[in-house]
Amino acid sequence: MISVSKNAGNRTHDKGRGAMKKAMMMALAAIGWLALGAGAAGAAESACITCHEKVTPGIVADWKKSAMADQFDCTKCHGDAHKDATDAVKAAMPTPETCKVCHKKQYDQYMGGKHSKGWIAMAAMPTNSLQPHPYISGLKGCGGCHRVGIKPDEEKKYNRYGMGCNSCHTRHVFSKAEAQKPQACQTCHMGFDHPQWEMWSSSKHGSIALSGGDAGRAPVCQTCHMPGGDHGVKTAWGFLALRLPEDDAEWMGYRATILKGLQVLDVDGKPTARLEVVKAGDVARLTKESFDAERNKMVAVCTQCHGAPFVKQNLNDADQMIKEADKVMAEAIEIVAGLYKDGIIKPQAGKPAYPDLLTFYDTQTPVEQTLYVMFLEHRMRAFQGAFHMNPDYVTWYGYAELKKDIVEIRAEAAAMRADAKK
Repeated sequence: MISVSKNAGNRTHDKGRGAMKKAMMMALAAIGWLALGAGAAGAAESACITCHEKVTPGIVADWKKSAMADQFDCTKCHGDAHKDATDAVKAAMPTPETCKVCHKKQYDQYMGGKHSKGWIAMAAMPTNSLQPHPYISGLKGCGGCHRVGIKPDEEKKYNRYGMGCNSCHTRHVFSKAEAQKPQACQTCHMGFDHPQWEMWSSSKHGSIALSGGDAGRAPVCQTCHMPGGDHGVKTAWGFLALRLPEDDAEWMGYRATILKGLQVLDVDGKPTARLEVVKAGDVARLTKESFDAERNKMVAVCTQCHGAPFVKQNLNDADQMIKEADKVMAEAIEIVAGLYKDGIIKPQAGKPAYPDLLTFYDTQTPVEQTLYVMFLEHRMRAFQGAFHMNPDYVTWYGYAELKKDIVEIRAEAAAMRADAKK
């Protein structure tokens, strides 16, 4: 007969109770997971899903891929006023404020960056009110990209489907991984006036990043412009490559002429109402502190891969490329301004006797058409190519075209003066 001590018996009893407790906890956990699963399935089988699987199956398929599909249902973003096919217009369209409820940090960053101000630039263009509805308000032209900055109250006026966050986190998947890829930027940052995609993708950085080799070895758009996932996208020079003040007096002279051409300064060099629009749109750096803050951010990114002397030289050389482009641009503006001054080009009603670069293609004369293309296409490519490390864009698509433009403008102006004397 084997004897068992009292203490040993107690240990055996305690061990049995521990095993039973563990089993009960595991069972409760399993029931909890089943309940969560049933809740998710319930959301998936809501009245919205049941209907839209027939009406818009693609949207439902995307939503089911979303990380949010397990967290809440459609009413979280669209409200519950829409009940059937007859009242679809009652479905609320989400805005950045909708996303703010869960993503306040990203919302605050976004609101501090230039993307949130994208529609201000649309309102600033002097001839946009003359454009066809689909082009601007219908979001089929410039509005299609600048919608990233439409505010909730403006959506009712322009297009109820305009919204900032889903420009990058496309609906209804709202994928973070998708938004982190450079292709997320491609639709808007390409083409005539700002071909950043073409410049970057054909640069050495882009060639390495898109080769499918060593992921992360070369920077993509988000590496430089959204370091650490910061949604406050902004650059040191701003879209117009203009900064104030400028220590280089020669360069400041060129810049003053360009500011007059933008009618941010009047003919006498005094600020106009457009300066307030430039400030509101944050498209230029108007203090040394604001420029240095953004430049230092970029230096911090570049020096993760490159030595500080290399980074400084490359950024400074790109800065000087802006100066060289501005020199040619300023001469062209002054030539056309001279035609206004001498009455060869008549100003439009209510406008000053000076060229307006923001009129774009709605200009009065061929020489002004050449001037607008010079500013918006060729000057942009000359300096943006430098910062995106693309020598061919700097040269043949940018600076060489600027030199061609100035020759044409000189010849066009001379011909107009000759005709005026007849």
